Amino acid sequence: MSLGYLRVMTAGESHGPQLTIFVENLPAGLTVLAEDIDVDLARRQKGYGRGGRQQIEHDCVEIVAGVRHGRTMGGPIAMVVKNRDWANWQGKMDIEPVAEPPPPVTRLRPGHADLAGVVKYGHSDVRNVLERASARETASRVAAGGLAKIFLRQFGIAVRSHVLRIGPLEASIPENLRVDRDAAQDTWWERVEESSIRTADQGFADQATELIKAARTAGDTLGGVFEVIAYGLPIGLGTYGQWDERLDGRLAAAVMSIQSIKGVEIGEGFLNATRHGSSAHDVIDYDRERGWSRPTNHAGGLEGGITNGAPVVVRGAAKPISTL
Repeated sequence: MSLGYLRVMTAGESHGPQLTIFVENLPAGLTVLAEDIDVDLARRQKGYGRGGRQQIEHDCVEIVAGVRHGRTMGGPIAMVVKNRDWANWQGKMDIEPVAEPPPPVTRLRPGHADLAGVVKYGHSDVRNVLERASARETASRVAAGGLAKIFLRQFGIAVRSHVLRIGPLEASIPENLRVDRDAAQDTWWERVEESSIRTADQGFADQATELIKAARTAGDTLGGVFEVIAYGLPIGLGTYGQWDERLDGRLAAAVMSIQSIKGVEIGEGFLNATRHGSSAHDVIDYDRERGWSRPTNHAGGLEGGITNGAPVVVRGAAKPISTL
């Protein structure tokens, strides 16, 4: 996966020995410590209602190439995240041939990659599909994203995220959160980080907790919507020059490629589709001290595939997980 300047590649199976991550094109001289990336890996595992696998794994990253004495050298960076659960899968997931292979998995699960994968690749064992298609791979992306966030911080760019919806429930958020460039430091985000639901709306969190409990008791699952807001981006990132260089398209592809994501929205994209044009666009203001600004951010910080100086707002809709 290449997102403009950075190139990210991952390898590894859900119950294999490890996940391997490669990140290319980070500049030399950037301070990178494994403990800073581990913060994001820990955040990945904190959500209320998480699967049982998170009780086994306590993810931490090992940087094995591209960094010397805590600084990047300009070459590719390689990282490893060990799978602790690998110890329970010896024999079933060995790399080398085994004398007695385990019985193949033949039951196809709706909502997973099982059917499409076995047909496409000619497998007789569904495990050869589900191991790589698993959401365990997201740990690799979080590690790569941790590197990207370290890089972005050098330019005063902050990336925040929270949960907007769980099932039929929707959180309330401050009006300025998606508009004000200084909102990255809002105490709202501190409360989000303290919440197991990842919201600062306590009423929503309480209701969502009960909803998740009820679904778990019923042996069912829930979907939801999350939102990512990037603050401090300058005007001019991305381009309309070619279709595949539009930043909104690249961001949409990155989010849509996450396991279980079935919808992506930039700004108020779906709501704008119901409005008149006179109420869907953001008035342009200019001030000598502040420069260009917008009193609203319906566009989500992107116009014509280019950042316009407002916070970039991206949402992802996650289906209920398929394993009941």
